Amino acid sequence: METRKLGALEVSALGLGCMSMSSAYGPAGDKAEMIRLIRGAHERGVTLFDTAEVYGPFANEELVGEALAPIRDQVVIATKFGFDIDLETGARSGGTNSRPEHIKAVADASLKRLRTDRIDIFYQHRVDPDVPIEDVAGALKELVSAGKVKHFGLSEAGVETIRRAHVVHPVAAVQSEYSLFWRGPEAELLPVLEELGIGFVPFSPLGAGFLTGKIDANTKFDPTDFRNAVPRFSPQARKANMALVDIVRAVADRKGATPAQVALAWLLAQNPWIVPIPGTTKLHRLEENLGAVDLELTESDLSEIAAGLAKIEVQGERLPEAALKMVGR
Repeated sequence: METRKLGALEVSALGLGCMSMSSAYGPAGDKAEMIRLIRGAHERGVTLFDTAEVYGPFANEELVGEALAPIRDQVVIATKFGFDIDLETGARSGGTNSRPEHIKAVADASLKRLRTDRIDIFYQHRVDPDVPIEDVAGALKELVSAGKVKHFGLSEAGVETIRRAHVVHPVAAVQSEYSLFWRGPEAELLPVLEELGIGFVPFSPLGAGFLTGKIDANTKFDPTDFRNAVPRFSPQARKANMALVDIVRAVADRKGATPAQVALAWLLAQNPWIVPIPGTTKLHRLEENLGAVDLELTESDLSEIAAGLAKIEVQGERLPEAALKMVGR
């Protein structure tokens, strides 16, 4: 497996997003099967595993902790804080909470669930408008000094927030949505990350499954699947956005690959400090995704994709309105 750098941290070129094993995409997966999947990913070279306290809440951290306990020193575990969650009951207020004392309490709780003595990357999940980012970065600096956290990360933060945080304590990685389905980071975020030497971890690198070519206007999602509330996944938007899948599929067919592999290889080709974290609950999909690391897209391939993208205006917002209000401050 090829490796890449997130700041000073070396990880596999593709990580594994573990959220879907416990929440958001329908019913949780079978625990024993998910543990086998996580360990199977490591056997195939994956070293970066991504979770968060809010996934469940708590259930996903517990799953990841149990799965990785036997190989803890061989992997990098990333988790997140920042939502207002009762640490005893898991009840959510729906808002954010990045008060320094809460961050430290979350760190301790996450360490227990993850069965470890340190968190390799601790992301602020969403920027808290009520807490200066300098205070957040200061709390992370203290956690790093205490040995409980190794690296500081930010998720869905705006460029000014990133700059201010980085002054207080170096930011190793920023996580945001990025794919052929959503290219918003290209305008401002990616240039700033390159300037500051910060790694980028795209979540939903397959457009929440859309870029696999397995979803169309007639696809029915489980009632608990978050995509039911996403404008970009309305039947009308899906029908219009199939033109994007057609571009990826054309390249895939020519190269003897799958649309998912082309979509991931495209991301890997953008910059050497980009580490996508596709999620899955199926071993054959994991193996398919990992095949993207060895798929070389030529300049001609990339130009073909770019020319096709220039003719398409993707329809629908990428998140519900309430969620968009929590992004990019």
